[in-house]
Amino acid sequence: MEVQELIRQYQSGERDFILLSLRGKDLSGAELYHANLSGCDLREANLSGANLVGARLRRADLGQADLRGADLDGADLGSADLRGADLQGANLRYANLERARLTDSQLAQAANLEGAILPDGAEHR
Repeated sequence: MEVQELIRQYQSGERDFILLSLRGKDLSGAELYHANLSGCDLREANLSGANLVGARLRRADLGQADLRGADLDGADLGSADLRGADLQGANLRYANLERARLTDSQLAQAANLEGAILPDGAEHR
């Protein structure tokens, strides 16, 4: 699916976009709050500044994704692959990161981890 079509469907009220391949796509600044992106391939995608408040990203592949400044307040990232993702300045307040893979994800540079559920071994800064 192309980004323009995703945005058009979202603006028309669609919220379920499971298992899509959006690898390397530019979704910077996108308004996708409460979208269901579970299982999506978002490797190397640009999601900087995106509004993903309350979004479902369970089992999504966000490896090497740019999430700088993204708002993930209350997002469900359970079992997501965030290896190498840039989380600098991201809002992860009350986000569920249970069983997420965070190797080299710069989690410590997130702007807000208040109330976040982190995987075993990950620490709040």
